[in-house]
Amino acid sequence: MKTLEEAELCFPQLRNSSCRKTMRPYSVSMILYIILSCISLLTVILNLLVIISISHFKQLHTPTNLLLLSLAVSDCFVGLLVVFQILLLDGCWYFGELTCVLYYIFDYVITSASIGTMVLISIDRFVAICYPLHYLSKATQQRTKICVSLCWMCAALCHCLILKDNLKQPGRYSSCAGECVVVLHHVAGSVDLFLSFVGPVTVIVVLYVRVFVVAVSQARAMRSDVTAFTLQGSVNATVKKSELKAATTLGVVIVVFLICLCPYFCATLTGQDVLLNSSSMAFVICLFYFNSLLNPLIYGLFYPWFRKSIKLIITFQILRSGSCDAQIM
Repeated sequence: MKTLEEAELCFPQLRNSSCRKTMRPYSVSMILYIILSCISLLTVILNLLVIISISHFKQLHTPTNLLLLSLAVSDCFVGLLVVFQILLLDGCWYFGELTCVLYYIFDYVITSASIGTMVLISIDRFVAICYPLHYLSKATQQRTKICVSLCWMCAALCHCLILKDNLKQPGRYSSCAGECVVVLHHVAGSVDLFLSFVGPVTVIVVLYVRVFVVAVSQARAMRSDVTAFTLQGSVNATVKKSELKAATTLGVVIVVFLICLCPYFCATLTGQDVLLNSSSMAFVICLFYFNSLLNPLIYGLFYPWFRKSIKLIITFQILRSGSCDAQIM
């Protein structure tokens, strides 16, 4: 029978080098397990519905929806990563040092890909609202696929390079057995902070401020039946109400994303090195994860096509022949 001291260790057989478990009251632990399990399950299910909807129905194969598909894929992976957060509730990592590094690399790649997708969404709405006559020729499905692919590949390559020291010698920064930690040194952390946060967020804010200004002026023009002109004097097509609604919906997605994202990156500014297993980061990490659950809920609130596609999916009507050609929008 284990002694009390052995029960508090991650690896009782390694008494002199094992980390100690995070001890909580049983009721608190159960509540945390239930909440995180529900978040993980709902995040995966709801984002899978988005992925199936956009992938299956041909009418939804638009450049904007391809960007939403990329975001849903990253959000679905986030839901799966929450499972590891559940397993880490006792403060112990049981899956090996290399797996720990790969876990953090995967987490970083997903985060960067999500931010990159948000930048692409901002650019998409900027072109659609500010240059509507050129949107169809510039924002093609092929270009969108290339941009999304480059976004994911750059995110993977960048963070493999940033965390290469941790990959070469997994566990070099662990102080005891059962600890999962990777360290970004000052230069690498600064580069990552600029590429993953400062730069993208600046682009997003600038573009959406411009979109907001133009959308407001276009909405006023539609209400007063005034024809809008470009600076060059040529007639500019009035922005469709659907484009304005899409800009509003995606604006909500971006604002919620930034609210959930900013605390994490702001916390990284507090030290010279970015230590990722600090208990003080638990709340902001969970806040970022929770954002992945909110996105499909926002789609369900603002997009009728998403609600309709969910109905067809859960009733198994998508299994019928020719269901991919159904009128969703």
